[in-house]
This record gives sequence, C-alpha cells and structure tokens, in this order.
Amino acid sequence: MSEKAYARAKIQHLLVTGDNRLKQGVSAEKVRATYEEALEVAREAGLEKSVRPLVEIRLADLERLARESRPPEPPAA
Repeated sequence: MSEKAYARAKIQHLLVTGDNRLKQGVSAEKVRATYEEALEVAREAGLEKSVRPLVEIRLADLERLARESRPPEPPAA
C-alpha cells in the first residue's frame, strides 16, 4: 500500500471515528481532536486541499451542536 493510500485510509477512519463519537455523545473535545488529527494526517500526506473542506464542515456542525445544546440563559432580573 502506498503512503498516500495509507494516509487516505487513516483519514477516512478518523473521520468515521469522529462521526461515531459525535453520535455516541462523546465529549466535543475528543470529537474535535479526532477531526483535527485527520486534517493533520492529510496535511502531512499532501492531501489537505481535498480533506480540509470535509473537516471544516464537521467542525462547524460540532460548534452548532454545542451552541444548540447549551441550556438557555435565565432572563435578566
């Protein structure tokens, strides 16, 4: 298996792992770290240009979910 093929497989595994962690309710920090690791592997393999958009979408969704899951702030007295 070539280095790029290995990197692609590892990136795919990390993205799926991050997605599964998100679905399972694992902490946002661990999910983010998994996605960022996928981006780092892509960067090292020269695949960042094609992988970055996938990671950015997932990170944006992670941020959106974090905002939506926060309890509402109590009204000002």
